[in-house]
Amino acid sequence: MDHGYTQTFLVVPTRHAVGLTSVALGIVRTLERLGVEAGFAKPVAQDVTDKSNYFARTIFHLPVTESLSLQESAERIADNQTGELLEDIVAMCAMVSKGDDVLVVEGLHADESHPYATQLNIDIARSLKAEVIVVADASVPGAVTESRLCIGQYVNEGCKVAGVVFNRAAESFSAPAPARLGGTPVWGVIHETPILSAPRTLDVARHLNAEVVLRGDLRTRRVIDTIIAARSVPEVISTLRPGTLVITSGDRDDVILAAALAASRGIELAGLLLTHASVIAPSVMELASPALNTGLPILRTRDDSFVTAGRISDISNAIPGDDIDRMNTVLDCVAEHLDPEAISAAFHKRESTKLSPPAFRYQLIQKARAANKRIVLPEGEEPRTVRAAVICMEKGIARCVLLGKRAVIETVAASQGITLPEGLEILDPDVIRGRYVEPMVELRKSKGLTPQQAVAQLEDAVVLGTMMLAVDDVDGLVSGAVHTTASTVRPALQLIKTAPGSSIVSSVFFMLMPDQVLVYGDCAINPVPDAKQLAEIAKQSSDSAHAFGITPKVAMISYSTGTSGVGDDVEKVRQATEIAHASYPDLVLDGPLQYDAASVVDVGRQKAPNSPVAGQATVFVFPDLNTGNTTYKAVQRSANVVSVGPMLQGLRKPVNDLSRGALVDDIVFTIALTAIQAEMPTNA
Repeated sequence: MDHGYTQTFLVVPTRHAVGLTSVALGIVRTLERLGVEAGFAKPVAQDVTDKSNYFARTIFHLPVTESLSLQESAERIADNQTGELLEDIVAMCAMVSKGDDVLVVEGLHADESHPYATQLNIDIARSLKAEVIVVADASVPGAVTESRLCIGQYVNEGCKVAGVVFNRAAESFSAPAPARLGGTPVWGVIHETPILSAPRTLDVARHLNAEVVLRGDLRTRRVIDTIIAARSVPEVISTLRPGTLVITSGDRDDVILAAALAASRGIELAGLLLTHASVIAPSVMELASPALNTGLPILRTRDDSFVTAGRISDISNAIPGDDIDRMNTVLDCVAEHLDPEAISAAFHKRESTKLSPPAFRYQLIQKARAANKRIVLPEGEEPRTVRAAVICMEKGIARCVLLGKRAVIETVAASQGITLPEGLEILDPDVIRGRYVEPMVELRKSKGLTPQQAVAQLEDAVVLGTMMLAVDDVDGLVSGAVHTTASTVRPALQLIKTAPGSSIVSSVFFMLMPDQVLVYGDCAINPVPDAKQLAEIAKQSSDSAHAFGITPKVAMISYSTGTSGVGDDVEKVRQATEIAHASYPDLVLDGPLQYDAASVVDVGRQKAPNSPVAGQATVFVFPDLNTGNTTYKAVQRSANVVSVGPMLQGLRKPVNDLSRGALVDDIVFTIALTAIQAEMPTNA
């Protein structure tokens, strides 16, 4: 098969149930993180529950085609039509691989009931001229030996084996050293993690056909552990941890109240499962209702506790089609454990000016790790912030400093089932506040700040964190999970001030569109910038784009393109464009441009045929806050686009604001952004 520039990898198993789909799609995610356009194909589906194509279509938005059925394939092989079958598979793969750098093809599972599966995989590899990726189950004895035999089988048939992946490895499993199996590179060792196989409470309810007494967070809570509450409450209490499903009868008032107390303390139990068709006494339900209504699901089944526990243990590890969150978690875990250098060495990627969202997120984390900066989090007792700090420490994204009382932070962590890493720094504001009074008085002496006033202002943790940044005790600050934007930005303007060469502070959002990342500025800070300020925002936004791996092509947005419109608003954009060209001659910039002329190739070609930006803009500078904020929110909500930011630019040192509705991942990415900003020349 001639793919032209499309390179093909066929992912095959050493045995049945190695997690082939997760690894195959995890490779797609890894390639996307590396900026590679990857396609996916599953030529033959072995049963009706196969969800490979569904997840490829839903998560990656890939144009997959329907798989051939196993029965049809087996019949054609039996009728000596293997050649025709392979021709259809080649045609299928050619159809879905157009324009891609790499095509990842998922092979067939190997088991005793399908003795021809391995031979068909070999035939597919040879027909597609595909390089083989072997996936082994590292949880079984002899996984390394089994992998060697499988590799040898494909090599003996004339196939090239590009790599081997060990899946479901225990922490004690060690891959061959160096990272090669004979002449085959080890692409990665994926360790078993309980959350990856944790069903939702909803899945348990479906499996048991249980009655839902109280829905709560039925769709989002996960069952990591199951306990039968047959013992006394003091013995049960230690098992009430996040992700625990408590199996009990409704008349165990003591257990019900203990679970309610745990829920009231923020411990997210997976749920209560009432057995024997029992009910909770109305008086107990009334007393416990404020705690039970914090999202705790309550189910009921007719079976006894031991039968119920046995049935729960029989739940399939297959990920339900509507559990996209779990599949994304699995794919992220696979991608985290695959070696990008080993994978990159196996292919030659085409250069592209577009940066995909997965590639942006991957580069973000890698650059933050390399920066190794110390970031202060003034909202150190806030649960999302604590979790984000732990993730950043565990992944090496940044060295986080939480401001708060250690006892409070430890309680917050325990309620979420989090263990605080040894290196996570916690500073008590009451202990450190005094050392920043004198520096703050010095910084604000032109405003007549007294020591007493400084002490009072430093009671605010954001002000305290900003002073830590001002005197270089930390490299950056992230706040806003429970504070307003003004509460985060005002101290920065007073104590950090603007960077050399900057007269204003502005902001950008990174908009993670389906196929690339765009930069929008300014959508959060300056209400009505004048032409000179608009030109400066363009320069700041271009520099930010470049720092994060995006090729900057700056469009100055207006309601009119070129010279077609008149009016004060469009004239301001025209003047800003002229100032930017004169002040920053290296900028690739054009304006005024309407949004469609800036973003759509055909429209740009028609409305601004000689523009170096029209139809291919990556940085959009809006004429005012009203336009920018409205546009970013409209795109974010109507197109279901993830936005990262706002990231402040133009400050001497990096300070970034969070949305008060920020998710843990939003905080993690903002910390990473801040760490990278600390490396930028304007923040030196």
